[in-house]
Amino acid sequence: MLSNRRGMLLVALLCLQPDNSLDRDTLCRLLWPDRFPAQAKASLRQCLLDLRHQFESEGCGQVLIVTRAAVALDRRSLQSDLRALDAALEHSDGSAAAAILERIGSLPLLQAVSFNPTFDRWIAQKRQQVDMRLGQAAMQLVADLRAAGDSEASARLSAAAQARYPAARGLTDIALAVLPFPQIDLVGGNFFLAEGVTDELVSRLGKVEGIALAGRTSVLAVAPRRQTLTEMAASLRVTHLIEGEVRRTPDLITVRIALIEGATGTEIWADRIEGSIDEFFESRKVIGNNIIAAICRVLGLALSPAPMRRMTANRAAYSLYLQGRSLVRRSITDGAAAKSIELLEESLALDPDFAECWTALADAHIHNAVYTPCLDRVERSRKAAECAQRAVALDPGQGHALAIQGIHEWTRLNPAGALDLAFEAYAREPRNADVALRLGSFLLYIGRTRAALPFIEAGIEQDPAYGRNYGMLSTAHFNLGEMAPALAAGQRMIDLGMPGMWLAVINAANGERQQAAETYYAQRMLMNTVILPPAGTEPMSDAVRDAYWGIAAKGICSGDADARTAYCAMLDGLHQTMPDPCDPSIAFPAIWMGHAELVMKIYRQCIHPANMFGLMSLWADVEPIRRVRLHPDFMNFAEDLGMVEAWNRHGWPDLMPKGRPGA
Repeated sequence: MLSNRRGMLLVALLCLQPDNSLDRDTLCRLLWPDRFPAQAKASLRQCLLDLRHQFESEGCGQVLIVTRAAVALDRRSLQSDLRALDAALEHSDGSAAAAILERIGSLPLLQAVSFNPTFDRWIAQKRQQVDMRLGQAAMQLVADLRAAGDSEASARLSAAAQARYPAARGLTDIALAVLPFPQIDLVGGNFFLAEGVTDELVSRLGKVEGIALAGRTSVLAVAPRRQTLTEMAASLRVTHLIEGEVRRTPDLITVRIALIEGATGTEIWADRIEGSIDEFFESRKVIGNNIIAAICRVLGLALSPAPMRRMTANRAAYSLYLQGRSLVRRSITDGAAAKSIELLEESLALDPDFAECWTALADAHIHNAVYTPCLDRVERSRKAAECAQRAVALDPGQGHALAIQGIHEWTRLNPAGALDLAFEAYAREPRNADVALRLGSFLLYIGRTRAALPFIEAGIEQDPAYGRNYGMLSTAHFNLGEMAPALAAGQRMIDLGMPGMWLAVINAANGERQQAAETYYAQRMLMNTVILPPAGTEPMSDAVRDAYWGIAAKGICSGDADARTAYCAMLDGLHQTMPDPCDPSIAFPAIWMGHAELVMKIYRQCIHPANMFGLMSLWADVEPIRRVRLHPDFMNFAEDLGMVEAWNRHGWPDLMPKGRPGA
């Protein structure tokens, strides 16, 4: 550690230079700006002498190369994250580059370094130059790896580079949300014209280089809140909005489309399309050829050729697809998920080659398996995988369908195969929030939290108003021991209407046990709305509900050994008596309480789409959760679940770098 502050800053300045060299005049100007040139040069000579003595006393050898005109670092003696990243990118080592980027995260180069205004301005400029250079090099390597067929390395490096270097995405300048269009219909009937326009806009804009598109789920969550346009733009973290309306009369359909500047709410472009119903159905071509091109011109973007969208030519099939897809995530309590499957299947009966509809049906089956109480969750997962497989066979660009197939591989105890599919999905659709989040979740499940975080953050950047996403983000930070961001993400999850048990668990681990128990107990009020009764069970009375949640809150959050033992015994009993012995209502609290025997029993018996989400919570190195990982049978358990194979193929967990539970 250098004791001379100016000496430390001098070395830092040299590290930022491509050739690790700076002329003496520049060093004098930056480090001694308030001294006359002769004084500054004398101070530099003394500083270099002090550095040489210190390096020699610590056995570092000749670190500095000093000439009459310049000072340089001997590259052979230089070890830093920046140097290592440069070397990894230079040698096309995507895995090493990704690992370094994941480790440094968003920390600035030479963090917490400040000296004087001249120095600070120079450092800020150099940081920008270095980040731009490294970001461009990283994304070029991503393209090279993708072209070489290395989907895992390209996906991992892409996510890490996007997290560190937003400008490298080519996305940050323009972030866009397409708001739902109202339909003013003076005719009646099931003509989902407005949904068709927004569907086409979203699909086409999502393929334009230079645009980051807000996820549909977040848009649907924000749109009904009666916010102003500027408030919606802030909620969705976008720079621009597209709004409009569809008006239908007996003779004419009129579509109005407007581009809004998010910061001011000002309309900066608008257009109108008119025609008959037949002309409207063909208007997808008009939107693609004219509207999208006009929007790109206004935004200063070049409209690059994109793969043709393989849509249906059947009007009825398209209408059913729009209806079914819009229902998938809107409700979990009124049969909407089941109805969505019915509508999508009707669409495919009319056009069995409609690839996007097969993907939507696969997604509906998974959503149904997760959120609808049922006893055939693995069967629904199998159906989803079959639909997804059909989608990819019809259109290899359906990356989301590949990720859905990965979910079913988990139920087949094949997490290595699941990750293969998820990485390939990301290589095909890196801008799809669902794809990024599925890959991030799979990595969380096997304990690769640092590798998972960039994918989760990338997904949330595009889908910032979906509470489930913050459950993953909160758990990721918790697993890494980053309590403040974990708590913030957990609170955001509650704010967006999702259950807050994860926040309670983190609060308890943070020593705020009373608050944790209160937060956990408060979630009982979500029963029968957000939290549905387990499959095959009747809704609890208020008294029984309150008693059960009180025992659970104490057992998980209080830190009282007797309360934990009592709730563990209750979960053992539920596992033996409930129609689904592997239900999340048993599996999740078993993990949070470190009830290792029950956790291993449940997941050996059955992994299904509803309980696999709990696997991400195995990897917090806190009491009592760590008891599962430290259990003597854990490695056998991991072998049985296929995790060891996944670790060998995709990297070992952060907490087990040497393959040992206690490492």
